[in-house]
Amino acid sequence: MCRSIKTLRPPMTPEDGEEDIRAAALQYVRKISGFRAPAAHNREAFEEAVDAVTAATRELLAGIQVRGQRSS
Repeated sequence: MCRSIKTLRPPMTPEDGEEDIRAAALQYVRKISGFRAPAAHNREAFEEAVDAVTAATRELLAGIQVRGQRSS
């Protein structure tokens, strides 16, 4: 599932940019919903899901501690 979503945590990715986080969230929601682009009547729910997954991903990455790395 979602094989092309790349790992966003260090050291796999030196910096996780907002663009990368949102792209991963979009890809996840597309996979789960089965829609590449939702119909107009589903667009709001789709975008809210992308926003929620983006926020959850940001929180996750902020809270992860990688062994052997100093926190900044």
